[in-house]
Amino acid sequence: MKFKKTATGSIAYCEHTSDNIETTWFSVDFWRAREAVTGSSKGRYTTWFVDASIEQEDVQQWVLRHYYRGGLIEKFSRDKYLFTGLTRTRAVAELALLETLYDQGFPVPKPIAANVERCGLNYRADLIIERVEGAEDLVARLSKTAMTTEQWQALGQCIARFHKHGVYHADLNAKNILIADEQFYLIDFDRGELRTAKADWQKANMDRLLRSFRKELAKLPQLGFTEAHWQLLHNAYSEELALK
Repeated sequence: MKFKKTATGSIAYCEHTSDNIETTWFSVDFWRAREAVTGSSKGRYTTWFVDASIEQEDVQQWVLRHYYRGGLIEKFSRDKYLFTGLTRTRAVAELALLETLYDQGFPVPKPIAANVERCGLNYRADLIIERVEGAEDLVARLSKTAMTTEQWQALGQCIARFHKHGVYHADLNAKNILIADEQFYLIDFDRGELRTAKADWQKANMDRLLRSFRKELAKLPQLGFTEAHWQLLHNAYSEELALK
């Protein structure tokens, strides 16, 4: 990972990212002015998809995300965090984790760069990753098409691979799992980290995922998910986790 100072803070960027990266690249207005915004994903806040080929030699589709607070603290500070060091900011920490996982062949989006803007004792931050071509999240997929037995099992094996390596995902839910060309990807590693593999946090991750499936099913009765599907996923997960 490389770093460059900016007028307002610092940019952290991966080895494969161009050295001419600027803070403007982290602003949706920059891409909008160039008619390069190709879409968005709306959750609590909006994530933007941009065509970065105007700034890169090869065609790249990027995802641009600003960091926002959640919970009660959001009422007092919408997007500011206490600065305790550049590498400990949420954006740089997530970028570093993604870079490690991507380089080791894990199915995660290709990391591009993080921007940290200082404001007194606080900071604001943004992240750019490469968009997974043709991907959709599991809720979108299951709202239209059922998954096969083999796909549910493959998903369980995929999650187990992360857990065996000690990859803790702070928000493992159905919308943070993508599927593209029969390949599953995990996304959104904000507050994620590498830990010693232990049953307690692994179980908490899986419990969180099950709750998210049930929550989405309550909102979308046509969702292609049943408790039998969960058993397929969980059995494959447990078998993979037990392998040395």
